[in-house]
Amino acid sequence: MRKNKFITSTLILMLGGFITRFLGFIIKIMYTRIVGEEGVSLYAIVMPTYSLLITIASLSLPISISKIIAEQKTSSSKVLLSSTFLIFLLNIIIITIMLFTSKYIATNLLNNPECYYLLIAMTGTLPFISISSILKGYFFGRQRMVPNTISNILEQIIRILLILFILPILMKKSIFLAVMGLILFNIITEITSILTFIFFAPKKFTIQKEDFIPNKKTIKEICDISIPTVSGRFIGNIGFFLEPIILTNILLLVGFSNDYILREYGAYNAYTIALLTMPSFFVGAVCSALIPEISKYLSNKNIPMIKRRFWQALAFSFGIGFTFSIIIFFYRTPLLKIIYNTNLGVDYVKILAPFFVLFYLEAPLMSMLQALNHAKSCMKITLIGEIIKLSTLTLFCFCKMGIYSLVYAEIINIILVVLLNIFKIKQILFSKEKTL
Repeated sequence: MRKNKFITSTLILMLGGFITRFLGFIIKIMYTRIVGEEGVSLYAIVMPTYSLLITIASLSLPISISKIIAEQKTSSSKVLLSSTFLIFLLNIIIITIMLFTSKYIATNLLNNPECYYLLIAMTGTLPFISISSILKGYFFGRQRMVPNTISNILEQIIRILLILFILPILMKKSIFLAVMGLILFNIITEITSILTFIFFAPKKFTIQKEDFIPNKKTIKEICDISIPTVSGRFIGNIGFFLEPIILTNILLLVGFSNDYILREYGAYNAYTIALLTMPSFFVGAVCSALIPEISKYLSNKNIPMIKRRFWQALAFSFGIGFTFSIIIFFYRTPLLKIIYNTNLGVDYVKILAPFFVLFYLEAPLMSMLQALNHAKSCMKITLIGEIIKLSTLTLFCFCKMGIYSLVYAEIINIILVVLLNIFKIKQILFSKEKTL
């Protein structure tokens, strides 16, 4: 029965992920052709900051909430309301900080004053993303994957309609307004997601008066899982945030033009990485189903089943990564042309594709560590990986290698992180077998 639930959850998420990603392709084709290369480059330059803000604001709640609810030690209402209180305070702090620092980030770090208003727009979307992440975690913990699947599909449909009817109007006014529109559309799509989750909420879901009072024990339990988890993601996003800053400033220093940097970095993020990560929804489905599954087996001290699920997830992820990396490697030019109507970034795809076989192992490896209560290990490994990546990026930039500095730094990061994760998991499982 447990096996069937794991497989069913994974299949539902994969089907939903496939539909969502297919709609995502349509969205990318639409918006890249509407806003053009300049708009894509402007969007790409602010995305690292946006990813960092989302990581902090959502506090990795889908992972922590799903794990706590799956273990069934605390009432769901207490977990949800305590999470809401925590996230409300966090969002107030982030919004306040961003109001005072956005101008400095845009002008001095991103070297583009126009980005100031984009950063403010991003800040306005954070509360909606945070609330949606709380509800997502609840349904993951209950291993009810249909609400998440439907919410993701509805989000994409709404986004398509907004891009189809609203984005061209904004584009007629200016590229800047069109990019801001792309960001603000997230408010509407996240509201759609929240309403979908409310619709699927249990009809007998009861909330007691005392549930409205934040429970210190529950908040501590959430933070014990979320903080190490979000710290790892925070470190990764700090690296992503610093990436364009280091790249832009050093390449300008050694003689590259700002137009070259903006165009090529935009192509790298918007086309190369987007193409290489196309099949990631398959692996994401496995990871979402894996965490509550491993958490239950861990609470029952069922190490053989933990190992079995782990190797199943890893084998599946490797198969997906291997298959799609080969397809993308050999058909990179027609794929870029069909999807994005461009050849920009094709040379970067050629170098990165063989190594992205390993990239698809990162997510299940980290999910496994989180489920085994070793989120701190994830954080340490991510920190090591980012330090090495940024160090090599800096060195390669001074060697006047252009955007290839980032390509080679990415390859080194992928190999290092995967090897460290595998070593740590084998060490943990061996230690747990010895103690039983």
